[in-house]
Amino acid sequence: MNCALILIDIQNDYFPGGKHALHQPEQAAYRANQVLEYFRGSEIPVYHVRHVSIKPGASFFLPDSFGAEIHRSVTPQPSERIFTKHLPNAFYKTGLSEELLRRDITELVLCGMMSHMCVDSSVRAAYDFGFSVTLLEDACAEKALTWNGKTIPAETVHQTIMASLDGLFARVIRTDQFFEDIINARYDFITRRT
Repeated sequence: MNCALILIDIQNDYFPGGKHALHQPEQAAYRANQVLEYFRGSEIPVYHVRHVSIKPGASFFLPDSFGAEIHRSVTPQPSERIFTKHLPNAFYKTGLSEELLRRDITELVLCGMMSHMCVDSSVRAAYDFGFSVTLLEDACAEKALTWNGKTIPAETVHQTIMASLDGLFARVIRTDQFFEDIINARYDFITRRT
């Protein structure tokens, strides 16, 4: 089996001072960076996905804006491909699925922003393509939502999305569990090469 890390929409507008700041994005980005550094050190493929809004009236991730740039916590290296999307699903008309299938990648480790939108859409799409997904829930960030006149806290939204994905669509775990599983050789698709 072959594995890759997919980082979804860890972009400036989701951080404090951005046009669409999330709840505690710094903590999620810190954990995403830990995983990113492990993959780099193990010479396992890394892919970045970023959203650029082209819909009329969009208020964030605008083309050629600082807010649409990938956050410094996970700055891509020259060898790491960046896929640009315009809709929530990281696989829709981006070439990402074709790249993964071309490289015979079957296992994905995934994290990013926002849990209820692009992370959720991309995990479900990955399942449809036949990929096995490990979703690192504490390396994802969310925001509070309002529905039916009520505010749903970010933590509740996040936990609900993770619960709905766990089992069929992905194995949802924390980053510390991921690293513990590596130490205990529970992943046969990840082998340290350095």
